[in-house]
Amino acid sequence: MSSPIRVGVVGVRRGETFVNMAPKVGMELVAICDTWEERLQQAGQRLGVATYTAFDDFLKHEMDAVVLANYFHEHAPFAVKALDAGLHVMSETAACHTLAEGVELARAVERSGRIYMFAENYPYFAYNQEMRHRFQQGEIGTFLYGEGEYIHPIEKRERAALSPGMDHWRNWIPATYYCTHALAPVMFVTDTRPTKVNGFAIPRDFTDPNREYSVSRGDTASVIILRMDNNAVVKLTGISLRGHGNYTRIHGNRGLMENARHGDRSRIVVRHDGMDMPDGKNTEEVYVPDFPVHADLAAKAGHGGGDFFTSYHFAEAIRTGTQPYLDVYRGIDMSIVGILAWRSALGDGIPLGVPDFRDESVRKLHEDDHWTPDPTREGHIQQSVLGRIHPTEKAIEFSKEVWREMGWRED
Repeated sequence: MSSPIRVGVVGVRRGETFVNMAPKVGMELVAICDTWEERLQQAGQRLGVATYTAFDDFLKHEMDAVVLANYFHEHAPFAVKALDAGLHVMSETAACHTLAEGVELARAVERSGRIYMFAENYPYFAYNQEMRHRFQQGEIGTFLYGEGEYIHPIEKRERAALSPGMDHWRNWIPATYYCTHALAPVMFVTDTRPTKVNGFAIPRDFTDPNREYSVSRGDTASVIILRMDNNAVVKLTGISLRGHGNYTRIHGNRGLMENARHGDRSRIVVRHDGMDMPDGKNTEEVYVPDFPVHADLAAKAGHGGGDFFTSYHFAEAIRTGTQPYLDVYRGIDMSIVGILAWRSALGDGIPLGVPDFRDESVRKLHEDDHWTPDPTREGHIQQSVLGRIHPTEKAIEFSKEVWREMGWRED
């Protein structure tokens, strides 16, 4: 394509990252959309682009593609509308909030013929890209066991600012749902997909002085155990435990790869036992890998360079007409793991199969599955293994004070 790809962005706050990346990958920002009108107008004036508060009006703007950086649980309905309007879509995580939405999304991509990119940025950290390369070269043999960790505790004032409103998704999302940052790197490195899930929740800690001021109704963290399609086992851990960090660990039958857990965590560690080496000696490599391409641009981007590569691969997919690696099916695979893990956790860790929505006959079985913890949806289920949690007056007053300071209003 000789001319820039015209793109619109939904969600001004998180969307600013994609706004900044657009010109670096051959895209031209032409419109933005957000329901927070004051913030929207400020961004529109700064960027010199059209602004919309209504998504349906936004879709009528002359453009080629849409980036969805709206709320976590609202991506699929917006993506379906955009695809049906003939636009390419890059969607932030999660790809879908219910299994029925996953079915609808997969069908929409297929009937539209448009590109769909799942904007999961953690696979594109330099060490994860390096592990993928070395794994594909046969460095550690057959994949047997993996671990993915996304540990991200948030200070009480920052947490309140990130989640304005009692029913903001961060204030009710179950502990298992935000799992793609942990799972995506493992799937990316090994080219496997989950087929069975067991979920466990670490209940809310009422003695945590930081969470004491939060209006969140969810649990502290979760552990998810997966069986992959090659029979490997994977453990995922996240999200609000102490000890911030992101880790990927891959065991093969001839070695181990992981990023370092101490010091410079961008280092990769590759270990081999003497029994697998020609000279019978144990080996260990520890080094900081570089990005495979466009290292200068990636190094300046957020989320370990991942924010550059999601935009880069989205633009490349549109130019070539080829679906990206993080296509709709992998996006759905990763997203429904969180949903199913919560079902499992509420059943004390019972195993559940992970349906493959590449198959229409499988999709038919789940097209009416609207099971959800969203408190604004009819028939919603609980958001904590402890049952219904009610925020304290102290937490509500503190949160509302933060929201007023940032100019957020309930309407």
